Amino acid sequence: MRQLGFGLGLRPDHYDAVLDGAHRIDWFEVTTENYLVPGGKPLHYLERLRERYPLVMHGVSLSIGSTAPLDFAYLHSVRELARRIEPEGISDHLCWTGVDGVNLHDLLPLPHTDEAIEHVAARVRQVQDVLGRRIMLENVSSYVSFRGAQMSESGFVAAVSEAADCLLLLDVNNVYVNSVNHGFDPVSYLNALPVERVRQLHLAGHSRRGHLLVDTHDAPVADAVWRLYEVAAARFVHASTMIERDDRIPPLADLVDELDHARRLAASALEAAA
Repeated sequence: MRQLGFGLGLRPDHYDAVLDGAHRIDWFEVTTENYLVPGGKPLHYLERLRERYPLVMHGVSLSIGSTAPLDFAYLHSVRELARRIEPEGISDHLCWTGVDGVNLHDLLPLPHTDEAIEHVAARVRQVQDVLGRRIMLENVSSYVSFRGAQMSESGFVAAVSEAADCLLLLDVNNVYVNSVNHGFDPVSYLNALPVERVRQLHLAGHSRRGHLLVDTHDAPVADAVWRLYEVAAARFVHASTMIERDDRIPPLADLVDELDHARRLAASALEAAA
């Protein structure tokens, strides 16, 4: 995936605002499952938007870590949508979402073991064969740890990408959330990832629930996440940046202002690293 600049997650609340005028937005990430239909209003807007902006497809249903068989009907639908809108990239999450036909509608973490790496990598290779391209996998937030872990989360993410020969979508907010929840150094996490595989950076808001931080996507990006983003922007210079907002969605102008802040931080971080 080429460097696209600074983008937003496309939300129905903003369809008309995006099409009504020029904005300081370089590209949009679209939720794959919202457009796996032969027609209708969402796809109508998507086809109009693709004439103006580069798009990236971001899924939530791959369940790449599950022990259930891959859903090839779903993969073929994803492939057909990709043929239709020609996205710059396709991504999903390094997680599992269900088993035995039960979808838990959550992005559940995997044990950080050699066995899990081998299992996930084999499935990613199958997915990439069907789609005819490398995909990006996103690190997810987590609220529990596995006793049998054989490595750090960052080591696991890096190892999966190498074994599967896939790309990475680095969610900076999730790194920060997990660093607080599990007590690790978030900068060391960033430094453990292979620079050449990280092609996209996510920014989002989180909330505190008791002693845990929860990845809620319902608030502006936190100051601590912005500081971590400066480190990420300086290290992963070829990665595109985008902001996610899924609840309490503000006017488009507010998100564009937040995106401008990301531009300024990235420029400053690159200048300081030069």
